Amino acid sequence: MLKQHRELSMSVRRTIENNEEAGIRPSKTYQSFAAAAGGHRELNFIEKDVRNYITREVRNISEQEDAKEFRKSRAAFEYFGDVISSDTTHNINRYNLVCGSFVEVNHHGQSTLLGCSLMKNEEIESFKWLFQCWLRCMGGNTPKGILTDQCVMRELLRGLEICG
Repeated sequence: MLKQHRELSMSVRRTIENNEEAGIRPSKTYQSFAAAAGGHRELNFIEKDVRNYITREVRNISEQEDAKEFRKSRAAFEYFGDVISSDTTHNINRYNLVCGSFVEVNHHGQSTLLGCSLMKNEEIESFKWLFQCWLRCMGGNTPKGILTDQCVMRELLRGLEICG
């Protein structure tokens, strides 16, 4: 089938999106379309079109959602980010990575995640990178205070002359 004659209808696109969200592999999605149509020759697209749609469209939607979440976090930080908490969780996965997070409490007493990252270690350079990236995501606004129990983070904050 020539490329210019292949296309995904709106209903096919929605099914692909739903299957991707449910964790169904593209090959299984294509096979289900082929079975419903009476064979792959009856379809006006090929399996690669399904994969390309997922890569191009569905993952693009995920990137847009990430951007939306950054906006929400930035807005929450502007309203309630006077004092934040920074913490790390050790070796939470098989890769022995450290999860560093920035959390604040809103006016309802609820914790709000402002950002997080997986880090290879808890050295000062890792914390410096995390903090600088987080500040950039928050529009460069620094909090008035940071609560932390990590000596390395305190040392970094003193070195940057942030939060006294």
